[in-house]
Amino acid sequence: MTDMTVVRFEPRGAAAVMMRSKAPMILLSGAAGTGKSVPCLMKLHLACATVPKVRCLVVRKTLTSLTASTLVSFREKVAAEAIAAGLVKFYGGSQQEPASYRYSNGSVLVMGGSDKATAFLSTEYDLCFADEAVELSLEDIETINTRLRNGRLPYQQLIMASNPGAPTHHLKTMERDHRLVMLYSQHEDNPLLYTDGAWTHRGTIYLERLEALSGARYQRLRWGRWVSSEGTVYEDWSPAVHILDRFEPPPSWTRWHVIDWGYTNPFVWQEWAEDPDGRLFLLREVYRTRRLVEDHARHVLRLCAPDGKWAVPKPRAIIADHDAEDRATWERHFGMSTVPAVKAVAEGIQAVQARLRSAGDGKPRLFVLRDALVERDPELAEVSRPTCTVEEIDGYVWEPAKDGKEEKERPLKLNDHAMDCMRYLCAEVDQGARPRVRILQ
Repeated sequence: MTDMTVVRFEPRGAAAVMMRSKAPMILLSGAAGTGKSVPCLMKLHLACATVPKVRCLVVRKTLTSLTASTLVSFREKVAAEAIAAGLVKFYGGSQQEPASYRYSNGSVLVMGGSDKATAFLSTEYDLCFADEAVELSLEDIETINTRLRNGRLPYQQLIMASNPGAPTHHLKTMERDHRLVMLYSQHEDNPLLYTDGAWTHRGTIYLERLEALSGARYQRLRWGRWVSSEGTVYEDWSPAVHILDRFEPPPSWTRWHVIDWGYTNPFVWQEWAEDPDGRLFLLREVYRTRRLVEDHARHVLRLCAPDGKWAVPKPRAIIADHDAEDRATWERHFGMSTVPAVKAVAEGIQAVQARLRSAGDGKPRLFVLRDALVERDPELAEVSRPTCTVEEIDGYVWEPAKDGKEEKERPLKLNDHAMDCMRYLCAEVDQGARPRVRILQ
């Protein structure tokens, strides 16, 4: 008799319904921390482990985000025992095959990012799990769905999990059109947070963090509601329009660096490119707390000049918030001068608003590359605060009217550090002042 390892897994609520469902397309939607990804991964793992030659796919918008989050859950919470026993082995991929987990019975679980879809869309699958599906475009979803035709299971299925977005999002529209089944998970479904009819210590602490949120982020991440941000400053912002896949701009395009200082609050550095038609593209950003300015300067210098020689064009200007001490520290360690930002709030916001609207050719004049964030701040992510420019925009709202002041007079000063950088740049560029940096000796 061989030794056997028993793995206990008891899905609850919406997760239990998802495990039993054979609907062609299903979305597990819910607040942050309700335990959506693990049961979806477990369904694919069980299919691969019990039926020979099953092909499954795990996907996110980018392969980087998939590797840093979803696949960690798979290795540590879903397939740890099978990997330890040698029943599941990792394959790093090749030019002919994408990276995958291979099962001893011939089944395979392929991983990929839709930003590099050609690596995994040349074959067919039985099941697919798309994590953080709110990030996927409608085209992404429809393309993945066409690959579900391997036929090793009695049904093929696209399973998605996501925190909610705006009620106009295409996922919500697909639910209203009965094109997918949406299941709503809640915190009580997660045994790490709630068990035996009471909140665990971890659950109590986590809910306290969520209760500290505000606006649409509170409604979405605490209660799992598909709501819009009331009074949003940038009403024309659309992820489907303004977020682009990674590309390398030519060296002839002008580069700009923008900085908003911070330590307890996030420090933000952004690298932008301006094309010959004046469009701005956010190429890279650092968004971190609890680091010294001199350490940020060294980090950014390594990004730009990894071997001591600049690998990208030098910025035409480094636009920075006005703190004289931080500017002096940056200049000393980075080796280039900075210029003080144009801080007129109303004018800066109007400049950004104008760029987000479509120009005469039908295209806006401001974009963000999907993988612009260099590294995610784990402390900010843990407390569900924004970790990059894109995550700030939706929650950037007008301060509620009070004391007789008119609405839309000024934005709420909360989670706006990347927004400050963006308006500094647009105000500088659109006012026509383009100073060049000086190399400091």
